[in-house]
Amino acid sequence: MDLATTFKAVVVEKTEDKRFVRSLKERTLAELGNGDLLVRVRYSSLNYKDALSATGHPGVTRQFPHTPGIDAAGEVVACDSGAFAPGDRVIVTGFDLGMETDGGWGEYIRIPSSWAVRLPGGLTLKESMELGTAGFTAALSVLRLEQGGVKPSDGDILVTGATGGVGSLAVSILARAGYRVVAATGKSADEAFLRSIGAAQVISRGEVTEGGDRPLMKERWAGAVDVVGGETLAAVLKSIRYGGTVTCCGLVGSPDLPVNVFPFILRGVTLVGIDSVNAPVATRQKAWERLAGPWKPERLAELSTEVVRENLDEKIDAILQGAIRGRVVVALP
Repeated sequence: MDLATTFKAVVVEKTEDKRFVRSLKERTLAELGNGDLLVRVRYSSLNYKDALSATGHPGVTRQFPHTPGIDAAGEVVACDSGAFAPGDRVIVTGFDLGMETDGGWGEYIRIPSSWAVRLPGGLTLKESMELGTAGFTAALSVLRLEQGGVKPSDGDILVTGATGGVGSLAVSILARAGYRVVAATGKSADEAFLRSIGAAQVISRGEVTEGGDRPLMKERWAGAVDVVGGETLAAVLKSIRYGGTVTCCGLVGSPDLPVNVFPFILRGVTLVGIDSVNAPVATRQKAWERLAGPWKPERLAELSTEVVRENLDEKIDAILQGAIRGRVVVALP
């Protein structure tokens, strides 16, 4: 394609008074960064990291002007390496997309072909973004529970922060995989929603942490998917059954972990960190194949809300305030 070709993208710019403004602007292909793969984006999504990038958070993005969007799904336009052919449908999540590399809130992205995964049969482009980084992270968590030897017959699996993007998809995926899921949330009004997507039981956030000041708590969970961190994760670790596994993929509560060594040396508990950003290609393909097949949520569309780029401001504010339930899919023209 002609590098002078123009397209529209959400652009975040830093003003002279160190404020950040967002607008829908025309860009050219020549303005995109380096990479052997050019993709026409059809769908993206809104993640917490996107909201931070869109408001100028230096922990995510330092170079401006910039287009956020850590998720993208679309068709290959050109691939210099030959890894993909024009017209191939691909999913791109993680790596540097939407951070310092212009992301999925633009109609085109240029990236290394090693960042892309071929869209598996069983998923549409839109469905892949209804899952997005959140679904991919949840799938990685369930894979690690399996690898840790946690079986459905072992007992209940706890999911904390269950109404969020990762949490709600983890609930659904675990239920599809045959586990009995207990969903923990601070939003009691969402109990019916959580049960509808696979939770067998819904408990309050306080019920998870009650007694968390003790060195060890009663053994309760065969495993857990934690997206909260902090005191919640510490309490979860103290209440895991002997030999159980806990995955950790978030810090919405706190990045600190106030826990002793007793769960590890007395109960053989395993804590596994989940990194969805730099996961190797083979792991990505395995997770996406599961998401397109046996782990595909039965009510996937109900877990997401679709918006167009022009209406993102309200959703950005909401996700920063913790007021989003499920996923937000961004549709591009």
